Amino acid sequence: MRSRIAVARCVHVHHVMRTSHEPRAPAEGPLPSTSPGVPVAMPGRHRFTRVEGVDLHWAEFGKPSGKPPLVLLHGLNDCYLTWRAIAPLLATDRLVLVPDLPGHGLSGRPDASYELRWYAHVMARWFEALALDGVDVVGHSFGGGVAQVLLLECPGRVRRLVLVSSGGLGREIAPSLRLAAIPFVVERLGQPFMGPGTRLALKATGDVLSNDEIRALGAMNAQRGSARAFARTVRDIIDWRGQRHTFFEHTTELSHLPAIAVFWGNRDSVIPPAHAQALAGAVEGVRVVLFDGCGHYPHHEQPDAFMLALRNFLDDPAAPKARLREARAEQPRSLLSSWLAPSRPPLLWQKGGSHPPLGRSTGGAARGADRPSEASSSA
Repeated sequence: MRSRIAVARCVHVHHVMRTSHEPRAPAEGPLPSTSPGVPVAMPGRHRFTRVEGVDLHWAEFGKPSGKPPLVLLHGLNDCYLTWRAIAPLLATDRLVLVPDLPGHGLSGRPDASYELRWYAHVMARWFEALALDGVDVVGHSFGGGVAQVLLLECPGRVRRLVLVSSGGLGREIAPSLRLAAIPFVVERLGQPFMGPGTRLALKATGDVLSNDEIRALGAMNAQRGSARAFARTVRDIIDWRGQRHTFFEHTTELSHLPAIAVFWGNRDSVIPPAHAQALAGAVEGVRVVLFDGCGHYPHHEQPDAFMLALRNFLDDPAAPKARLREARAEQPRSLLSSWLAPSRPPLLWQKGGSHPPLGRSTGGAARGADRPSEASSSA
C-alpha cells in the first residue's frame, strides 16, 4: 500500500556555519532524506533559513489571505509531519506554516542549551525574520509549552493560541519522561537508541501512525545530535517530580493574553486532561475542547473533528481575549488542588454525537464527522 507521505529525493545539504546571529533570508530547496529509501516529505513548499545560529526547516501551505497566518508547532521528539493530515486542508483559505523546532525533524541540531525559553526565543526571531504578525499559533504537547513562552517573547505577534495536549499547565506527566530526565544518561549514551526508541514509543500508542510514518520519524530522530537535543530539553522541563515549568509562573509577566483554546483527548496517558480545566479555572475566557476516546494525539486520531473545532475557534469573531482571574493572580503556583472545579463544563466531542456545528467547515472536512458543542470558561 502506497505511503501517504510523498517520497523525497535523496540529497545532501551542507550548512555553512556563520558567526552572525542575524536571520538568513529564507530559501526554498530540496529535502534531505534521513536515510536511503525512507519517505520524509509531505506536500508543500519546503523552506530553510538560519536564525540565531540554528538552521530551521518549515513547510508552507496555501497563500496569504484576509485571514491571519497559522503556525503549527509539533511536540517533543516529533516533527512537522505530525500535521500532515490537517495542514493542507486548513490552507484552503489561509497561509499555514509548519516548522520543525530546533533539534527536531529536518532542522539543525546545534550544541545549544535547549531550554524552553531558548526554543521560544529562536521561534520568535523566526517570526520576526518572516515578518509574521497577528499570527494564530497551535502548539501540541511540548510545542504548546513553546507557544506559551512565545507570549513572553513576542506578545504582540500572537492573535490566538490553541494548546493541544499541552505541557506547561501542571506537574503530572508520564513516568517514562521522568526517567528520561535522569542527568546526562540519554545525552551521553542514548544516541544509538534514538531511532529504535522512537519506533518503540510510537508503536505503543497504537495505530495512530502508519509504519512508514513511524520509520520516517525514527530515521529523523536517529540523526546525530538528536539525543543531545532531547536530553537537554527534557532536563529543562521535567524532573523526577514531573514538569518543572508552568504557565502560571509567568502570569505576572504577561501584560495581556490572546484568545485561548485548549484541546485535549480525554484518554491522554501522557499529560492528564485535568490540566486543561486547571487553565480554564485560572484564566477567564479559555475555551476547553475534549475529544472523546482520544489519547495524546487528537489531531491524528480524530483529524476531521479536530479541524472543525479548530476552524470554529479561529474564525469565531466573538472569541474573547483571555484574562487572568484576579483571585488566581495572587497565587500562580497553586495548581490542580484549587483549580479542578471548572466554572462551566468543557466541550466533549463524542462519536455519533448530535451537537450542531457552531462554525463553517470547508473542504468536506467535517462531513460525517463528530459534531461539537462549545463552551468557554467565564466568570
